[in-house]
Amino acid sequence: MKKICPSILSADFSDLKKQILEVEKAGADIIHCDIMDGNFVPNISFGAKVIADVNNITDLPLDVHLMINSPERFIDEFYEAGADYISVHYENNLHLNRVINQIKYLGLKAGVVLNPSTPVFMLDDIIESADYVLIMSVNPGFGGQKFIPNSLDKIRKLKEKIFKNNYKCDIEVDGGVGLGNIKEISEAGADMFVCGSSIFGAENKAEVIKRMKSLI
Repeated sequence: MKKICPSILSADFSDLKKQILEVEKAGADIIHCDIMDGNFVPNISFGAKVIADVNNITDLPLDVHLMINSPERFIDEFYEAGADYISVHYENNLHLNRVINQIKYLGLKAGVVLNPSTPVFMLDDIIESADYVLIMSVNPGFGGQKFIPNSLDKIRKLKEKIFKNNYKCDIEVDGGVGLGNIKEISEAGADMFVCGSSIFGAENKAEVIKRMKSLI
């Protein structure tokens, strides 16, 4: 089943509990949480304390995207905070197989993230171990960016690779996903759709999620 994953990076943190419960009631499937350290990406977001607080608000699975250096140092901390999915970047992990195994050992879903300029073939030696691949359709670090069009071709190539080799791996897409392009992204092969400002910036979040689900 395809999943809508609202990203709380775009939420109003002064009213976070209400907004999370609103999207949960509206039919969201997963809550996406972007962790930024100001080093790997040019922004700082939040840490494990916020994940623990969100976990106390909702029963939805928490998808934690680590845009940080040395993520292996923090895997246990985010696991204890309540993460259900943890994804790490291909680009800054010298021992990616070890980190993926570290995540899976804890019983969590493990994901590998590709930046816009990283080609799909770089996954050849790790994709069999991953539960999902996150295709960044914007350059990571900030919310509200526009979808990079050639991301669709990357999704198609990745879907073909998964199908051809019978990998048990979902495709997640993050960046500029909204009502105007979610159908095309779905048709390209995506399974999980991270939506930030397109949901949290809407007056009627429930209607937006309902329409998204009808399109995918």
